[in-house]
Amino acid sequence: MASNKLMIALGRAIAANWGDLPRRAQRDVFEAAVRLGGKGAREKLAVYLHQQHPRTIQGEHAPRQAPEPDSLGG
Repeated sequence: MASNKLMIALGRAIAANWGDLPRRAQRDVFEAAVRLGGKGAREKLAVYLHQQHPRTIQGEHAPRQAPEPDSLGG
């Protein structure tokens, strides 16, 4: 397998398992990717990860409902 394909496979594996990575690893990998990605990479990568992360995909989990306040303000 060519090194470019290996890097793509590694990136996909990291993205697929992003939510299972420790926060420090997420931060370190994110910052390294931003440095390699150049101008505009931070925002694009943040949006991509937000859209791909299982806890942020619309419909993956039922949205939390805020309880209606009662007439006593509670």
